[in-house]
Amino acid sequence: MAESREDFENIVHKAMGEQTLLERILGLLYILNPKKAMFEHASEVPNYVDEALVIFFLFMVLEALFRRFVQNTEVRFNEGLCSIALGILHESVVFVSGTIMFLGYEWLYQYRAFDLPWNALYTWFAAFVFIDFGYYWIHRANHEINILWAVHQVHHSSEDYNLTIALRISLFQRAAYFGFYQPLALIGFPFSMVLVHAAFNYLFQFWVHTDLIRHIGPLEFVFMSPSHHRVHHGSNKWCLDKNYASVFVLWDRIFGTFEEERKDDEIVYGLTDQPQTHNAIYMEFFYFKVLYDKAKSMKTWADKLRAFFYGPGWVPGAPRLGDPATFPDIKAPRAKYDPYVPLWKAWYLMIHLFIVFLCQQLLLHQMSNISWSAVAIYLLCIFISIGIVGGLVDNRWWAPLIESTRCAAFVGYAWYTPITHIYIIDTFLTTYFVGSMILWAVRSTFIIAETMKPRKTTSKLK
Repeated sequence: MAESREDFENIVHKAMGEQTLLERILGLLYILNPKKAMFEHASEVPNYVDEALVIFFLFMVLEALFRRFVQNTEVRFNEGLCSIALGILHESVVFVSGTIMFLGYEWLYQYRAFDLPWNALYTWFAAFVFIDFGYYWIHRANHEINILWAVHQVHHSSEDYNLTIALRISLFQRAAYFGFYQPLALIGFPFSMVLVHAAFNYLFQFWVHTDLIRHIGPLEFVFMSPSHHRVHHGSNKWCLDKNYASVFVLWDRIFGTFEEERKDDEIVYGLTDQPQTHNAIYMEFFYFKVLYDKAKSMKTWADKLRAFFYGPGWVPGAPRLGDPATFPDIKAPRAKYDPYVPLWKAWYLMIHLFIVFLCQQLLLHQMSNISWSAVAIYLLCIFISIGIVGGLVDNRWWAPLIESTRCAAFVGYAWYTPITHIYIIDTFLTTYFVGSMILWAVRSTFIIAETMKPRKTTSKLK
């Protein structure tokens, strides 16, 4: 994808960003110098989320090490890998979904009621509050409108609760935010200011996805905390549709959606009807089939529409959000889907997923220099690769053969088109994919041979 070694090195430098390590860490807590986060034009706003990815992975590793050596527990490999895969999918299409999210903002800004200066502190802090208020309603709508829940359920699909869950976001999620921030344009908030706060509002949500931090004292009355957000991710009946806020939990307290974490009732994480898979592609799309089937089963056109726009728990004759008395009463412990992944396969999958991540980053930073057909091809490769990774984790019979084919396709492409133009890296990638191709070709042969063996039958005749 990179046209020269210099291009590749420039992409890496661009991905690293201009913020210091400390600034990136503090940014996760929304602690930053407002003067450094004011921009006259939207094109000047850095990609804060992309620059924070290194910090995300650093803290995820530290959390995993703490669990392993201090708590003697572990982050389940299959769950963590699925979360990272979903994060890669989300970031792969952010150039499209992010555009949809703010579609029409600059046009509406022409009809603003006030001229709020882009470099004023009062504009900056007002935008901070308004963006967080808007996110509360965005998030609440994503739980209370079934078609939006079809998108957002991806984030709730993990049966564990750790920092990797912050990456578990649907590739359609930003598009599902369309229409909620546009009113800020009519007030007069510059687009650049909204982009800054939308990014840091998202980054703040990273650290609340952990069960290592129990409580943060009196701050929990005002701010969202890991304790509050654990409730939000629970599938217990008392956890459903609670604690939507991002930064200020005051919104939940004001609008009646706040629920305190309970000491006497262990939270069960995941969906109420948990899919038995770690395939990120399946997680992205399965609920749309559920939604379609629900609408199809309705007898009237009005109910078919309600199936899409009422709550996930709604049925004919029930209130808009459904009758809580009919919701499943899930209690701990609930058995978790946990297919065995041997160590050699775990390393294999991690390396290949890392390569997919690098391809996604190259695509993101070369977007303006390549054709849309090339973008489509690389997105297809990313989607197929992640789907096969999920199939290998789930031990699906078809995964080895398709993985061998994928690796062969990569080798064929890399033979004519160097990926990075750095000889040692390109040689390693080609060699590694050749080895991977042979590995899965051999395993596929054994699997096919096993399936073709005649099955022994016993006759009932004597």
